[in-house]
Amino acid sequence: MTPSTIEIIGTVLFALAILHTFSTKFFERLAHRHPAHAGVWHMLGEVEVVFGFWAMILMVAMFALAGKNEATHYLDNRNFTEAMFVFAIMVIAGTRPILTLCAQIMQLLARLTPLPRGLRAYFVILAAVPLLGSFITEPAAMTLAALMLRDRIFGRGVSPRLAYATLGVLFVNISIGGTLTHFAAPPVLMVASTWKWGLAFMFEHFGWRAMLAVLVNALVVTLIFRKELTAMPRQSLPVESIPVPLTIAHVAFLAGVVVFAHHPAVFLGLFLFFLGVTQAYQRYQDTLILREGLLVAFFLAGLVVLGGLQQWWLQPLLTSMSADAVYFGATALTAITDNAALTYLGSLVQGLSDEFKYALVAGAVTGGGLTIIANAPNPAGVAILRGNFHDGAIHPFGLFVAALPPTLVAIAAFRLL
Repeated sequence: MTPSTIEIIGTVLFALAILHTFSTKFFERLAHRHPAHAGVWHMLGEVEVVFGFWAMILMVAMFALAGKNEATHYLDNRNFTEAMFVFAIMVIAGTRPILTLCAQIMQLLARLTPLPRGLRAYFVILAAVPLLGSFITEPAAMTLAALMLRDRIFGRGVSPRLAYATLGVLFVNISIGGTLTHFAAPPVLMVASTWKWGLAFMFEHFGWRAMLAVLVNALVVTLIFRKELTAMPRQSLPVESIPVPLTIAHVAFLAGVVVFAHHPAVFLGLFLFFLGVTQAYQRYQDTLILREGLLVAFFLAGLVVLGGLQQWWLQPLLTSMSADAVYFGATALTAITDNAALTYLGSLVQGLSDEFKYALVAGAVTGGGLTIIANAPNPAGVAILRGNFHDGAIHPFGLFVAALPPTLVAIAAFRLL
């Protein structure tokens, strides 16, 4: 394919955005050195702002070179449903009634876990919540797991090694843990309808492998850091009493948004109704994570705008590979582009073998924890947990190194079993 001028500009800006995500600490240092303009540097140091910022540059270039009609037509044909969905699901999943219910479930599972008491909660959060993402969607699972880790583990003070190791396992487990069903993981969702993948197919080819890898990853990181985890001061967070009807209402809102995830007019209407309920029963609510949700939505929207111009080089690259090559190629490419974008491009190609289809999707979910942009829910985890890292920033290289071992476990599960 011969790229147009706009496509070349889009790819250059996409590369600059990726470089920007690895340079956020540089902007944070600029904010300290130049306090007069600290606000601007802090903004550019926000990982969630990066792709939205470069998407704005792209649109300015498109308006200048192609004109208003072409630029607005391009925007009108982007699908921002996922960005809006992640915003709504993050805010609902982060409410006190939902978190309280999950805490009660996790306590029950922890009591059934044959591990020392100081390790149970940590293991259950990293093992059970990612698998729950196959039913409540990955963004909701990421939000719940990150909030529970923040309050129950990170809040007690953790070493940088434990912090990054936890984040790496969380991101990888969320990415592969949503593959038990065909409607929860974005890269699976992009192809399930086109390729006729249902529940039985997903569990037979992906589900049991994902479950095994998730449990191994959670157990290994728990055992490696068992001394630090058991040495933490005991912190018994009170399980608050929330009226049962209010909890049921919140679960119903969460379920409604999940069921109508492809219909923004419906799930945004439910979300607005949900905001009214939280206002009416404010005494049972903490501050809603609206800022975090909006930043993540902005990140994903920017990724959609920039990613829409990458097909000219991604599609030929993927289709030129064998099934084995495409698995490892998709795993690597996922680190620099959203994994759902990869599988979506694959769904547009006719005549792919079943082995190629499996390799593409398995590779996409395997690499979903390597970087912040690799999987749509990752920015949600960053937005919630980054305050527990040095300087309030998560270093991309630190995340990559921490996510590599659990990614290798996922590779073993999907390619060797």
